[in-house]
Amino acid sequence: MNLEHIPLARQIDLVFRQIKEELSHVNSGTVFVHIRNNEIGKFGIKHLPFESKDGELPTTPMKGLTELQYQSFRKMAIESLKRKKSWTHGEILFDFTIRQNMVSASIMFESNYNMANMARTI
Repeated sequence: MNLEHIPLARQIDLVFRQIKEELSHVNSGTVFVHIRNNEIGKFGIKHLPFESKDGELPTTPMKGLTELQYQSFRKMAIESLKRKKSWTHGEILFDFTIRQNMVSASIMFESNYNMANMARTI
């Protein structure tokens, strides 16, 4: 898929649609997107580890985000792009957890620059 002319907000929406099923099975973690030239390449979810007791993993499936929580999280992620200023390469991390039946999230932007690119403009 050529993302050259797709706005970053639409790309974030596509990411969240792709990982929707996985989000329905985890109740906390980090959604990450790697950005290069304002195009998302790699993305995914880093979820908190599963806890075991006596070497056994729990047999009951973990409850993840509900449809309403997913929609709220997706909307917040798209809205957060208004805070991204002037950089085209980097990473965005969306940390999330379910607290009191609501999604609590924080966003971290990481901008990346390359000295080799600067040398060409000097």
